[in-house]
Amino acid sequence: MDADLRSIAQARTAVETAQIAFDKFSGTPPDHIDRIVDAMAEAIETEAARLGAMAAEETGYGNAPDKRIKNLFNARGVADWLRTITTLGVLWHDANTHTMAVGEPMGVVAALIPVTNPTSTIIFKVLSAVKSGNAIVCAPHPRGVRCGVETARVMADAAAQLGAPDGLIQCLDEVTIEGTDALMRHRGTSIIMATGGTAMVRAAHASGKPTLAVGPGNVPCYVHESMADDGPGGLADVADQIITSKVFDYGTACAGEQAVIVDRRVADALKAEFRQAGGYFCTPNEADRLADVIFDDRQHIRPGGVGQSAAVLAERAGFDIPPKTRVLLATETEVGRHRPLSLEKLNPVLAWYESSSSDHGLDLAGQVLSWGGVGHTAVIHSHDSGVVSRFARLPAGRVVVNQPALMAAMGYSSDLEPSFMLGTGTGSGSIVSDNVNALHLINIKRVVYESRPWRSIFDVYGDG
Repeated sequence: MDADLRSIAQARTAVETAQIAFDKFSGTPPDHIDRIVDAMAEAIETEAARLGAMAAEETGYGNAPDKRIKNLFNARGVADWLRTITTLGVLWHDANTHTMAVGEPMGVVAALIPVTNPTSTIIFKVLSAVKSGNAIVCAPHPRGVRCGVETARVMADAAAQLGAPDGLIQCLDEVTIEGTDALMRHRGTSIIMATGGTAMVRAAHASGKPTLAVGPGNVPCYVHESMADDGPGGLADVADQIITSKVFDYGTACAGEQAVIVDRRVADALKAEFRQAGGYFCTPNEADRLADVIFDDRQHIRPGGVGQSAAVLAERAGFDIPPKTRVLLATETEVGRHRPLSLEKLNPVLAWYESSSSDHGLDLAGQVLSWGGVGHTAVIHSHDSGVVSRFARLPAGRVVVNQPALMAAMGYSSDLEPSFMLGTGTGSGSIVSDNVNALHLINIKRVVYESRPWRSIFDVYGDG
């Protein structure tokens, strides 16, 4: 049997097994489900470093220490938040309107897992699916199979110790495009959680199943001239926030900054802070060579350039950088296909723009966001509330103010729902603009009693 047939067969068997497990799991008291979720999170905590190292080694993307943090964010941050919400049973009851909402699970979740975050995304999706009473089958990227299967095994074993049925949590180890398609289209699959490239997201939508999908994130970061008013240390903190967010796991997070747009009044000072913090500004020739390393002739991202350090990228582009360089910056004046570094870059590379005014800065930010990042995230560093209000009109699902984009967007430094799946809204083809979470994996039934005499409809709307 060839690889495609094996993958299709495994996908079909996995869904059928998950359906049986879901039926057995249905009716499990919510407090017992919470104990299972906690047990899975605790099991991941002890394995976070090992799984992070496995992911970095197998995929060749990012680095083990940061992948460990991603795993722990989900095992702790997401799990802590899940304890605070109710997903099953009575969600709310309004005595005035005589209406009650009841949460019910959806069934079998097909979870598509990206190569950039192969373990942390599984942790997030499994915790969310089980919290909402569902079974889940994960389909990892072919380059993240081993670490994905191991992550799912750790969680499934912990759940089984508390009585979760076999097959409630699964991860395919025979993965092809055809097999993943069979998983999505199976009659037993209830909903798809799609995280990954554009082609995979389109395939999920084309499956005919309800789909929670996310789009790309070309995140603009506008630094307004009011940040100069912070005095010594102010712009240094801005530079540190941007660089730390962008270089985390070597830029594999779609919520990281992609372009810095800075008002000219503070541009030189911020540039100096970037250099002090490990930023290297490429010459025009170096920037062009760097673009060739990151993108092909059609401006598609080359897989080999994803999640690599600044040093590796510079070496491949054939130029030297200082030994402590953390991020590479390319000065740009235009946005568009003819300037590939104005696109999303899943590595520690930033485009750098200088704006002549706040109007110009907001316009550039809008151009960047519209060039492959509509609905995702936009960042502003400003003490001018009027400028922040104008910036917030950009078509972004998350507008981050005076914080690192990544830490705020995923719900760590902000009060957004902690999530590793950031909806991008209808502007990019997504059905949701929220930070996706367990509450998106339940059906909500309304139980309604009479609140006004039903016969009165003839008096109110009749010909009378």
